Formats: sequence, structure tokens, C-alpha cells
Amino acid sequence: MAVQPFVYESAPVRVVFGSGTIAAVAEEAGRLGVARALVLSTPQQEAVAKRLLEALGGRGAATFTGARMHTPTDVTDAAMAIVAAKRIDGTVAIGGGSTTGLGKAIGLRTGLPQIVIPTTYAGSEMTSLLGETEGGQKRTLRDPRVRPKTVIYDVELTLTLPPLLSLTSGINAMAHAVEGLYARDGNPVLSLMAEEGIRALAAALPAIVRLPADKAARSDALYGAWLCGIVLGSTSVAIHHKLCHVLGGAFDLPHAETHTVILPHAVAYNASAVPQAIARVARALGVSDAAGGLFDLARNGGAPTALRDIGMPEDGLDRAADLAVADPYWNPRPIERTAIRALLGRAWAGERPRTASGSSE
Repeated sequence: MAVQPFVYESAPVRVVFGSGTIAAVAEEAGRLGVARALVLSTPQQEAVAKRLLEALGGRGAATFTGARMHTPTDVTDAAMAIVAAKRIDGTVAIGGGSTTGLGKAIGLRTGLPQIVIPTTYAGSEMTSLLGETEGGQKRTLRDPRVRPKTVIYDVELTLTLPPLLSLTSGINAMAHAVEGLYARDGNPVLSLMAEEGIRALAAALPAIVRLPADKAARSDALYGAWLCGIVLGSTSVAIHHKLCHVLGGAFDLPHAETHTVILPHAVAYNASAVPQAIARVARALGVSDAAGGLFDLARNGGAPTALRDIGMPEDGLDRAADLAVADPYWNPRPIERTAIRALLGRAWAGERPRTASGSSE
């Protein structure tokens, strides 16, 4: 076997995983020296944010409940006004990727420590990656200032996550691991985490759709999302994430649903270039056909499989293709405008993914 050179750097994040672990939030804030925490949430989770502020006791200073998808910079500006007015010295974000992103954006501007309490399977809490939207374009960056210091995983908080959102959020997490398996800066350790993360989620998500209160399945899904988040935080992303960033930033499509629709098509696009990596995806899914397996996982669970069903206008497909090739991420298969436009057309219509040869992937 040829020598495979690689560099592996573990992420310095404290993880508290279990059931009822949200009760440790004040203690964890104390470990970080946070005395005036700002609790972050979306408008829909305002009541949860208020309860969390109470749980922080004397270490909670205020709440900001205006987090939005794709981390618009004007929302961060509004939160920063509270940071200044209340002399905030740390943030506690509860929710999904929207809230985590806002905490990261504040961290980027201030260097303040972050605690994140995920209630979905987004995985971004384990990364130093931030995507911000301004002027209709989403830009991403990596910076150690945006990596949370502590992540509290509480299975109890995911029990009420609706089955459909659980499914799309979980497939979003899978996307991180899938791209980690063929990332140019991947390594054997991360590949093990990626395959295990996909396996755990693939087993858990159908069980959650059938029985949302299945605590064992919820625990497995959260475990899988954690692993997928580590992979995302340690490797670069490719065409799948590029397309999702374009579609989310330019057309304001829902984040997890966009990942769910695009992932099977991105896997089909790259299948011929990285067959060993795609074979590992298939093995983790328990199928012989990776792209088709991902498509079926979404469809059988009732998740969207067509961009047209989540708000993508057909007359925007050409612009999306142009944006995707204008500043492309590295990808194992060359980024070809004609092929990307065809991929987007199939994804828009909800067709089964196909390889470049036209056969089912």
C-alpha cells in the first residue's frame, strides 16, 4: 500500500453530550469566565431563549432572538448593538445553523467565547467555518475566532424537532461527511469519522420519521451529526457546498432542504472521479448506489427532492450556474458550466440523480 501523506489537527472544542445536559450551561459559562452572556435564538425559539437566560442565573445578561438563515450581516449588526449596550462577554446560542451562525459572526467581530446548544443536526457548531450573506451573495470563511469553545448536546432538546426537519437537517449533516471523504485535505482519521457519521444518521433518520420520540434514534442522530460536524470543521468543501451556498445566498432557499435536494446530484457528479470515496458513502448507507440511496432516503421520508418545491425559480437556474462556476471551490471533478447547469436542471425538476454518462447513479 502506498504511503498516504496527511496532516491531522484535532479541534479544541469541549463537548458535553447526554440527556438533560442543558442544566450544565451555567457551569460551562463559568468555566469560560463568562459573566454577562447574550443568549441567541431565532424568533420561533424566543421562549426557549428566555428559559435559557434563567438557567444561566447571574451569568445571563440579555437575549437576542432575531437570528436568521444564511447569517445576514444586518442581523449581526443588530446583535452587536446589544453586545455593546449590555457589555456582553460571551454568547450562548441555542437552535440550529441560523443561531450558531450568528454566534460565530459575533465571535468573528469580537473574539468573545461561544457556547452552542444545538437543537438540530446542522453540525456547524464543530467548525471554524462561517457563511455570511450580504447583498444577495453568501461568502464563507474559516477563522479560529468563530469556533465555539463549548458545545452542549442534549438529546432531550431534539425530541420535539419535527420529523421532516429532522430528516432534512440530518441529510445536511451527512453532506459534510460525504464531501470530507473526497476532500483534498482529508485523512484516514476523518474518513473513519465521516463513514461512521453517515452510517449513524442513515440508520437513525428513518426511525425518527416513524417514531419521533425514539430517544435511542435521536441519540444516534445527534452522535452522527457531531461526527459529521468534526469532518466539516477539519476539511475543505467542494461542489455540493458551493451549489448550496449559491442557492441559499442568491435565492434565499431554506438551508437544510437545499442540501437535501442537491446532495444526491453532487454525489452523482463526482462519482466517476472518486469511486472509492463514493463506495464508502454507499457502504455507510447500506446500499449499492450512493446517489440513489441518498435520493431515496429523502423521498421515502417525505423530504423535498426538487428545487422547484422549495422556492427556486426556473428562470434563476442559469444565474445559479454562472455563480457556481465564477468562483468555484476545489472539486475532484472539474467544474464545467454545461454539466452544472444540467445538474441544477435535474435537481429543479426532482429527477433521480444521473452520472455524466446519463445512467442512474
